[in-house]
Amino acid sequence: MTTSFSTVGIVGAGAMGRGIAQIAAQAGSRVLLLDNQPGAAEAARSAILAQWQRLQDKGRASAEQVQKWSSQLAVATSVADLAACQLVVEAIVERLDAKQALFAQLESAVAADAVLATNTSSLSVTAIASGLQHPGRCAGFHFFNPVPLMKVVEVVAGLKTAPAVCEALAAYARQMGHEPVQAQDTPGFIVNHAGRGFGTEALRIVSEGVADFATVDRILREQAGFKLGPFELMDLTALDVSHPVMESIYHQYYEEPRFRPSVITAQRLAGGLVGRKAGEGFYRYEGGVAQLPPEPAVPVVTEMPPVWVSPRAARRAELYQLLKNLGASIETGTSPSPQAITLVAPLGFDITTVAVVERLDPARTIGIDMLIDDAATRRRVLATNPATRVDIRNAAHALFARDGKAVSVVRDSGGFVTQRVVATIVNIASDICQQRICSPKDLETAVTLGLGYPLGPLAMGDRWGPTNILEVLFNMQTVYGDPRYRPSPWLRRRGAIGLSLTHEEE
Repeated sequence: MTTSFSTVGIVGAGAMGRGIAQIAAQAGSRVLLLDNQPGAAEAARSAILAQWQRLQDKGRASAEQVQKWSSQLAVATSVADLAACQLVVEAIVERLDAKQALFAQLESAVAADAVLATNTSSLSVTAIASGLQHPGRCAGFHFFNPVPLMKVVEVVAGLKTAPAVCEALAAYARQMGHEPVQAQDTPGFIVNHAGRGFGTEALRIVSEGVADFATVDRILREQAGFKLGPFELMDLTALDVSHPVMESIYHQYYEEPRFRPSVITAQRLAGGLVGRKAGEGFYRYEGGVAQLPPEPAVPVVTEMPPVWVSPRAARRAELYQLLKNLGASIETGTSPSPQAITLVAPLGFDITTVAVVERLDPARTIGIDMLIDDAATRRRVLATNPATRVDIRNAAHALFARDGKAVSVVRDSGGFVTQRVVATIVNIASDICQQRICSPKDLETAVTLGLGYPLGPLAMGDRWGPTNILEVLFNMQTVYGDPRYRPSPWLRRRGAIGLSLTHEEE
């Protein structure tokens, strides 16, 4: 098996094929670009040349570099033209039959030791290679769009892939300036698998009437620290791309509840509200700019009632200090007075359950999410229960906004918004490690580079406490009775004995 890829073929001249061809040429390979649509490969080559010219104009590439890269990029007119390639990367339509047919053609055209790689994002590498006479030469080589900027690539071993093939592809990825992560051949590999928690749990929150799209996005950006909210992200990627991936992974895992899609995205896809490129998705776009609904104004409260804090509140000492800093009148008795805001801070439970268990007056009870320490956030989140009085809600909103920090008030939810989304992300990532789909290190690398999360999922769990994440999941499972919230053994065992979630057994 060859380990040097001096000549590389790229089949498929769409956005992914163009990006892979660009970085392969920049890595020093001679690149042959092939597409079965007339003129598509020529158009792709022109687009790549234009991109290199822009890099030169911006001073990010020299004229000599651009000239060299351009001389190494050529158009092929048939599979036979790829005979000299040591590596061929397929980036065609996501259809198993089409990929299998292409790979059969490629195998008959290239040398016996050439590597055949697929850029599939959702299909089984094992299935794609199953028709080959030598399936050991085939592996997944999954890049992310835009390829030159997304510096991670998943190297995926099918059941019969030779280890040397993955080693050679990983070395070539580094030559191209990308970080390779090794994955077993499972639905979604690493990034699309680990990414299931963010969007699907946000969709469940909206479907329960807890909050609207914009509120959920604001909370996950400004309390949890994500660069984009889930609905902003889905508008950017477009539902005609993201919803089929949700369905594909769900069905490939035989209806695993953790990956259950939502009727919300199915309906919006059917109605053509696919996102930014259509001018309307979860938001409407004018000139490419999302038209966001205004935030509710902070209520004006002339007389602030005292505040009583539940003895079971998460981060209770920190919550007391916050209330003091905000100038609240704090009650310290064993039970609240009839005038007091009754403040609870559960992990995973909804406000209704806490009010019942602690025998509190639900009309005066309101919750605050304290999973993440207040100093680390730009937004506070309160939750009412169905009986919370409007004056209590308004007073709590006004109190927690006194220092200028943004406040969102949502309806009752087991785990508010941040708790349930973060816990779901951490839990799915833990189970990826439990299944040995990849190493904890590669998972963290893949997710931070591929999804842009503020922390890797395992580091996120460590930072906010594996025992806290476990408590959120156990309590959400109690509230909802849904097996999607069952904790992964990886998380449960490490949380129980105080180990980091990144700890791998010897």
